[in-house]
Amino acid sequence: MAEKVLRDCLFKKRSERAFGHSPLLFFIMQIPEYVKNIVEKLEQANFEAFIVGGCVRDLLMDLKPKDWDITTNARPEQILEIFSDGKYENVYGTVLVPIKLANGQIQDVIEVTTYRSEQGYSDRRHPDKIIFEDSLDKDLSRRDFAINAMAMRLITHSSKFATQDAGYEIIDLFGGEKDIKKKIIRAVGEPEDRFKEDALRMMRAIRLACQFNFSIEGKTERAIMKMAGGIKFISGERIRDELIKIFESDKAYDGLMMLHELKLLQYIIPELERGVGVNQNKHHIYTVFKHSILSLKYTPSKKWQVKFASLLHDIAKPQTKRMAGGDPVTGAGQVATFYNHDIVGAKVAAKILERLKFSKADMEKVTILIRNHMFYYNVGEVTESSVRRLIRKVGEENLADLIDLRVADRLGSGVPKAKPYKLRHLEYMMEKVRHDAVSVKMLNINGDDLMKILKIEPGQKIGAILDVLLSEVIEEQSLNNKEYLEKRSLEFNKMDLKELREKAKEKIEDKKMEDDEEIKKEFYVK
Repeated sequence: MAEKVLRDCLFKKRSERAFGHSPLLFFIMQIPEYVKNIVEKLEQANFEAFIVGGCVRDLLMDLKPKDWDITTNARPEQILEIFSDGKYENVYGTVLVPIKLANGQIQDVIEVTTYRSEQGYSDRRHPDKIIFEDSLDKDLSRRDFAINAMAMRLITHSSKFATQDAGYEIIDLFGGEKDIKKKIIRAVGEPEDRFKEDALRMMRAIRLACQFNFSIEGKTERAIMKMAGGIKFISGERIRDELIKIFESDKAYDGLMMLHELKLLQYIIPELERGVGVNQNKHHIYTVFKHSILSLKYTPSKKWQVKFASLLHDIAKPQTKRMAGGDPVTGAGQVATFYNHDIVGAKVAAKILERLKFSKADMEKVTILIRNHMFYYNVGEVTESSVRRLIRKVGEENLADLIDLRVADRLGSGVPKAKPYKLRHLEYMMEKVRHDAVSVKMLNINGDDLMKILKIEPGQKIGAILDVLLSEVIEEQSLNNKEYLEKRSLEFNKMDLKELREKAKEKIEDKKMEDDEEIKKEFYVK
């Protein structure tokens, strides 16, 4: 095995030049004692044991590992003999070893996996055959990228590898340490073979590049373009998880551009690519696709849900585009309109999120932002009641995110000011009315009160009366007093349930029509 020992003075001096500190102390301090104990117990039983994969990469990059993985030549049944509380419920040679606190609570779970090689990937995800191996090099050669294919042997005082002081050695068969220094993502061996084994690795290359601000090595990049169609065979859940990590990074824009340029995006979110080459109206200097990508780039929020909403907020523009005005024969002077693209867009986004198996809560968050991103606001024209209606519609918890989406939309359109006076004034108005009643539970009357006053049993009529009362209070907060609400509830009680529902719907529809007409004006905050 082509091992290189990185310890003692020579390693220390070389690495201090590369990393600017003493890595020996740093590495040893970063590794939890329970990880060291697992390695030591395996070695005491005369087995090899290495810390392996992403945690080794993170240590070399001065990052704190999130997970710790150990690989060994011990077979699963032998691992279970050493760690009797471990669980082995798979075919991959991975034993889960729980780390328990003194009170029995599980603090962590460490994966201890037997060296293995794999053959055949007919479903482009799972190996058709798994072979347990006796040497580390076979195990490392099956891994995805060189930076993830390094192993670390801990040399403890009780280790058979110990010389003088405790330390470690790095096994780097594929140049992972050099790749870290060069800041590149490079597949182990032939990249096409690695992507045939698991097509998700193509997305993972992009995600790692985003997380670490690396670039993808040329041969690996070309293989992604060639093999991109394989991503169709990957489950929505796995694609979703990689997308979220891309959005959570500071390079989300770069990640989406890589997905597009390396031909993966057309299989993941084909709806987005329909905006390529689709021109817009005078409020935009970019095509729909470029505007969407730039909106993602300029999203001020760190929340991945808001970034995703920024990317998808105009997803329905290609299908809602209509030409209006001008000469109906020659088309001269016509302008593009995209009426209702917000409503249609929320529906399209919901289908995308459902296809990629996002949670119901995340779907609701993203679609609410998209559905309401066209809110109209002009200082002096919009009243406190309209701001309350907006809060009622989107929820107070989404207000700041909605403004962040609007800022992203503006900057993605090439508009100079990210947050004009209108939006700053809206923030002021939102703060001003944030404690006003915008939901039934904030009324100064409740269902129990109505049952006593109206002498009626619990039922749908109680809810309908409260809805009508709320619609009045949203328009005029001074009406939120018990005397007025009791008086109005007596009047509404004379109506039947159908009439009450029609009245509530009438009030909502009237206000919605007013808002929609304002949005359709030629000039609006965009």
